[in-house]
Amino acid sequence: MSRKVIIDTNGMMIPGQFGVDIFSELERLGFCQYLVTRASVRELEKIHAKGKGRDKNAAKIALSLLERCTIIEKNGYADDIIMDIAVDTGAAVLTNDIELKKRLCSKGITNVYLREKTRLSI
Repeated sequence: MSRKVIIDTNGMMIPGQFGVDIFSELERLGFCQYLVTRASVRELEKIHAKGKGRDKNAAKIALSLLERCTIIEKNGYADDIIMDIAVDTGAAVLTNDIELKKRLCSKGITNVYLREKTRLSI
């Protein structure tokens, strides 16, 4: 079974912010299918267009990495879409968003997160 992971906006920005290769880290953790919501793509485009400095650069890097991901076309608020997809598919979620982590935990969904700014952990 191929393990899926949904990567939220801040998860996609990890390579640009911390220099961590999220794809090799996700592979090390056993994930090989990467999903990103259209809402997260829009957030990244907005940060790239309006952001400054490191955030703008991290969003640019994130956008360049999207070719390795499957974009989920579903309307609504990014976190709600991520929750729905994770519950429906059993996919894990890569996020550092505290509120989203709490929601995922309450549903028993695996959370992948950045640990010590150097690697991903479950």
